[in-house]
Amino acid sequence: MAATNVNTKSKEETSAGLVSSPPDASDNENKRYETVERGQLHTLNYRCYFRDRQTQTFVSPFHDIPLMYKTTSNDSTNPIFNMIVEVPRWTNAKMEINKQLKLNPIVQDIKNNKPRFVHNVFPYHGYLWNYGALPQTWEDPNHTDSDTKTTGDNDPLDVCEIGTKLHSTGSIVPVKIVGVLGLIDEGETDWKLIGIDINDKLASKIDDINDVEQHLPGLLDATRRWFKYYKVPTGKPPNVFALNEQFADKKYAMRVIEETRKYWEKLASGETKVPEKVCSIANTTLKNAGTVGKDEAEKIVNENEEHKQPAKVDVSVHDLAYVVDNEKRAQ
Repeated sequence: MAATNVNTKSKEETSAGLVSSPPDASDNENKRYETVERGQLHTLNYRCYFRDRQTQTFVSPFHDIPLMYKTTSNDSTNPIFNMIVEVPRWTNAKMEINKQLKLNPIVQDIKNNKPRFVHNVFPYHGYLWNYGALPQTWEDPNHTDSDTKTTGDNDPLDVCEIGTKLHSTGSIVPVKIVGVLGLIDEGETDWKLIGIDINDKLASKIDDINDVEQHLPGLLDATRRWFKYYKVPTGKPPNVFALNEQFADKKYAMRVIEETRKYWEKLASGETKVPEKVCSIANTTLKNAGTVGKDEAEKIVNENEEHKQPAKVDVSVHDLAYVVDNEKRAQ
């Protein structure tokens, strides 16, 4: 499978404001937390940490921020979750919660010792949704899933937030989960939850996966195609999926969340042994072997460089890649 790259911007153009959005604490629906940046966005030293406003203590978005969003309307039949936004919609910078660094700041993924940007696979620009993760979940690389037949990818569960708003990196958004796609990414289970911001104008209309096509026609097919081909421009083969390439419903997604929540509990408690260089369990609230004090957490953050304005990004980030869709060719 080959991809053709086409440059759609002149060399004089810059990417300011198009590649990624800086964290904005005011975007956090969960008002308890704020973001603290260190280093320079779009460089190897960028870090986005999280701090508890009440205690003024730095926390891990992986381990300390609760899975469940606290609200009077939250119940077991219609749970609302905290989603940590890593990548805003329409942007390319592959921002992610770093598992190896203590307190798990959001950083930009690295490829060939350079900040990583996903390709624009025509007709899409960057990510199709606000993309992020559920805290206090973990896809255990020691566990083989009975449906996917592959092991977990050692990450918290990914979420595609499909609402109409744009959320910046570091936002904490309350979402309801309506379904899930079983991606097999390079031989590993990599569930992609489908969720929607509970404050979005469409939230009251979308409660399960079948509602998505009615109110957001074409999005599910585009999502599956995006995940299938997004690595093809880098020379890799198309990804494959479990569950006959179909999206599973809300009930199935809840089971995935519950399973990965249990795997995270074993990880955070130390019951599941993982080297620190693979996955840090440093936290400030769990009161276990990984817990560090407020002063130590502040030291971890302050050892990083002071925050600077984002670095300019090469205009090639906006190149288009054209990929042959085997499904359409076969029709």
